[in-house]
Amino acid sequence: MRISRRLLLASLSLGVPILKANGQGEASRNVKAQSKLPPSGRPFDAHFVDVARQAGLISPTIFGESDHADYILEVMGCGCAFFDYDNDGWMDIFILSGSRTEGDPPGATNRLYKNNRDGTFTEVTEKAGLRKSGWASSVCVGDYNNDGYEDLFVTYFGQNVLYRNNGDGTFTDVTVQAGLMNDPKRWGAGCSFVDYNRDGHLDLFVSNYVQFELENIPKPGSNSNCDWKGIPVNCGPRGLPFGFHSLYRNKGDGTFTDVSREAGISASRGSYGMTVVAADFDEDGWPDIYVACDSTPSLLFMNNHDGTFREEGLARGVALNEDGMEQAGMGIGVGDYDLDGHLDLFKTNFADDTNVLYHNDGKGNFDDVTNAAHLGVETHYICWGTGIVDLDNDGHPDIFVVAGSVYPGLERKLPQYPNKCPRMVFRNLGNGTFEELIAEAGPAIAALHSSRGCAFGDFDNDGDLDILIVNRDEAPSLLRNDLRGNHHWLKVRLIGVKSNRSAIGARVLVHYGRKTQAQAVLSQSSFYSASDPRLHFGLGAETTTDIEVIWPNGFKERFKGIAADQLVTIKEGAGILPGDGLPTK
Repeated sequence: MRISRRLLLASLSLGVPILKANGQGEASRNVKAQSKLPPSGRPFDAHFVDVARQAGLISPTIFGESDHADYILEVMGCGCAFFDYDNDGWMDIFILSGSRTEGDPPGATNRLYKNNRDGTFTEVTEKAGLRKSGWASSVCVGDYNNDGYEDLFVTYFGQNVLYRNNGDGTFTDVTVQAGLMNDPKRWGAGCSFVDYNRDGHLDLFVSNYVQFELENIPKPGSNSNCDWKGIPVNCGPRGLPFGFHSLYRNKGDGTFTDVSREAGISASRGSYGMTVVAADFDEDGWPDIYVACDSTPSLLFMNNHDGTFREEGLARGVALNEDGMEQAGMGIGVGDYDLDGHLDLFKTNFADDTNVLYHNDGKGNFDDVTNAAHLGVETHYICWGTGIVDLDNDGHPDIFVVAGSVYPGLERKLPQYPNKCPRMVFRNLGNGTFEELIAEAGPAIAALHSSRGCAFGDFDNDGDLDILIVNRDEAPSLLRNDLRGNHHWLKVRLIGVKSNRSAIGARVLVHYGRKTQAQAVLSQSSFYSASDPRLHFGLGAETTTDIEVIWPNGFKERFKGIAADQLVTIKEGAGILPGDGLPTK
């Protein structure tokens, strides 16, 4: 039975409960894939090749056993980041890792790779002070102390960690000093730095997945939450106690205080939180927070401008799909797919369900336009990292998705649900619809992996977007974009002054031709990952642009007649910095 969002809201007002798609551990609608449109026949200029090995990214991300899993902890996987830790203008790489239930295997650690500016990277984990094993989940990036160097926050099953960037190539674990110890043990999931009170200091939001104690978790097949399509699988998340989410206010002295209760975050219980994105979705000048939730309604915390939030995911259309069903939300892409100047959302979900594209009306109200956009064509993969990103620089943002199973042994009995999957490119046709491309986008897209987090960034500074991908129990993938054609582009880097220095929460509008595209500076998106903070705009045939910046504190600036094919660095109140373009060597 199809239930519209309006009918659903009406039923809720009468006390009718939300429908659940089924009773097993992961929410899945058992929907059939939408029929694909005939191929457009248009060439796609982006071409992806995996250069990870020659770039020096050869160490695997350990996360459970490759061929089976007794616990959900073993299969969730983790994220990664493109960020410039040493301020040399080149994106470095940070990749998380996990463990195994019997203990940390040799070599299991998070890894930092320094960009050598020649297409290769050098691992500097030990030197940087970032070696750490355990069950890492996500990473978010931001300059929490406004010293000009990007810091890292990493969530774990166990204890989350705040790493302060010392500005000399090293990091220090300042979790205790910063007041961010979590007791008792929690399963930290998504995170995002966000200046929710606009005081110029980055605060921190952390989602938590489930309350998990290894010795108390049922074995596969023990009950309905440990069974999928009649086959015993690892249990959860349904049937396990909910996690709860936290907001920490930055006091401006290097420490944080937990304000979850007074900010209204603690009032929202009953969800399995995953990826977190923070941006101004209703364009009122204050950042909101969206949390993708697994097998429970996703959450949208709207900023009340007074230090508090109200949760309105259901009313604003991003809690459920258009049928009123819960989904197994994993990753989140943020971007302006239809060039109306508003930030839309794309959320990845479980197998036998569609991923969801939510269209923003500019006031923070969203409509599920998945089928109208012809994005319901893929339903047999479990999808994770994603982004609304312009891969071919044609001026129309595309959608990219990675996938991989959480039931490694299932494929032996149900081959239609593979453990390793291709990546997916949904090329934006410029008319509100997309077409799926796999082989047409290069060999790295068709390659089969069980992937989780991914990040987008221009690691070789050649004017297009490359992709970093975490593969479970394999080395990562680094997809170099060998872009063809003559499309133009623009990158925008922001430096806050009165706003937080990272400019997290800023919204940028780029006007090119008759088009307007919105993007936001984010601390986390995709699945548990952080992308290049330099906003990248494909421009198609246009060679000049106008740029409008709405800073996190509400200050607005506009710059006209900006030439394409360059990086512009804008400092709040000081304008475009001269001679600060894209380094090429």
